[in-house]
Amino acid sequence: MSILKVGLVQQSCDRNRDNNIAKSIAGIRVCAANGAQLVVLQELHTGIYFCQAEETDMFDLAETIPGPSTEAFSAIAKECNVVLVTSLFERRAAGIYHNTAVVFESNGSMVGKYRKMHIPDDPAYYEKFYFTPGDIGFEPLQTSVGKLGVLVCWDQWYPEAARLMALAGAEVLIYPTAIGWESTDTQEEKNRQHDAWQIVQRGHAVANGLPIITVNRVGLEPDWTDVTNGIQFWGQSFVAGPQGELLHLGSDEKEENTVVEIDLSRSENVRRIWPFLRDRRIDAYGDLLKRYRD
Repeated sequence: MSILKVGLVQQSCDRNRDNNIAKSIAGIRVCAANGAQLVVLQELHTGIYFCQAEETDMFDLAETIPGPSTEAFSAIAKECNVVLVTSLFERRAAGIYHNTAVVFESNGSMVGKYRKMHIPDDPAYYEKFYFTPGDIGFEPLQTSVGKLGVLVCWDQWYPEAARLMALAGAEVLIYPTAIGWESTDTQEEKNRQHDAWQIVQRGHAVANGLPIITVNRVGLEPDWTDVTNGIQFWGQSFVAGPQGELLHLGSDEKEENTVVEIDLSRSENVRRIWPFLRDRRIDAYGDLLKRYRD
């Protein structure tokens, strides 16, 4: 397969789980109707971004895998004949919860999952309270549309994660994400944050000679504790080619269901003229396994 048609479902979310799932499913159907072979949903798309505050009741939002959400998304993947990337709050056991991406084949079968490896703990992003770090590693998932290197949000800041997926044969890097602005930041700081987020991921595309698909949530989600003014998720879901070139940039305020074409054959051509993988000095990188070179 050379041309891959990818659907991006950028949506807002609220406390009504059924409404959020219905919105995701509607977006999948729109993308499929427009020719999508692969559809990617944003991070934690079945509910609010509950990590704005630390509350034990929020663990009730988690579910087992397989579970109700995987049943629903398995069915829609089969109905629409698309490979589907979802993002769920996984209850693995009492006290062990993960931020987990689940991938479905176009026949509805579960291909596999990826548990988020890098877990942030920042103001309004208190994920370490909720998520146990992933233990599956950086393993691409083989599907009928290609080998997918699925990562999740905070992973997108780490070149090591993208590189390990690429070294395992990933043909595309995929990031469901949930990131936005806090209202007290200046406009200049907001611009810097967004630009850094996009630049670092486009850099992963360049460094690995692979296309990137990033789907971010959109809309204002209040902080129910009233400690902050909530997060304005900045949307701007995007697709970049293997030289970092932007193929699509979404709205910063609207929900969108978009289909973008990616020419997977370009990775081979780009890697021939920019053979970064060939020229890596793997004999000199041992210190990467250290926290810091004191």
